[in-house]
Amino acid sequence: MFRTIGFYTFFFIRGFFSFIARWKAKRVSLPTVDATDWERNQVPRSWAKGLLKIVGADIQVHGDLQYQGPVLFVANHVGSFDIPVLISSLPKAFGFISKIEVLKIPIVGSWMKIMNCVFMDRKSRTDSTKAIEMGVKVLKEGHSLLIFPEGTRSKGGEMKAFKAGSFRLALDAGVPIIPLGITGTADVMEKNKGIMKPAKIHLTILPLQPYSSFKDMTSKDLAEHIHQMIHKSINSLEK
Repeated sequence: MFRTIGFYTFFFIRGFFSFIARWKAKRVSLPTVDATDWERNQVPRSWAKGLLKIVGADIQVHGDLQYQGPVLFVANHVGSFDIPVLISSLPKAFGFISKIEVLKIPIVGSWMKIMNCVFMDRKSRTDSTKAIEMGVKVLKEGHSLLIFPEGTRSKGGEMKAFKAGSFRLALDAGVPIIPLGITGTADVMEKNKGIMKPAKIHLTILPLQPYSSFKDMTSKDLAEHIHQMIHKSINSLEK
């Protein structure tokens, strides 16, 4: 219970006092998009690390990432702590596709805009199409994005099928894909009825898939291919 209280206390206090840093982050301009985005994301990264420390998350990162330029990260969606784990652990800044309701959360929404997140109303098919178009624009501008193509959290259960539509982002923008496998985040909260507890979390950074390797695939075939890669990596950790 103390970890849960500490989490929310830190979350809101750290967020409240980030308004000056937010003002500065908007004005950062470095020679490359990667460098600019990385600098702008330092506060969210520090914020995420603090939250994970409070809940006692032990994060093990497998694999490496050394790539300059825009990429589409594709991850399975286990629990609510996937995002802070990824923000704090990946050595590359990224925005992500998020439901539009998150914009209503004070401070969080404004930081997500700085991170180049794309917002989508999942109830509207038209809005979903617009979100994909906006995501392609963000990628073509040199920023990286992350998607959870399952569409919802598995909460520690079996990994769900990937929805093919979001893979249009990589196909239309002509950027590579980096698959990510996550296990253990549901053990922090979802499996404890909302009470936060320490957990061991594994993040696997799988080999980069260059655009040339999938440019002739359909979005459905690409979704199945990436799903198999991530599913295999998760199963190897659980054995």
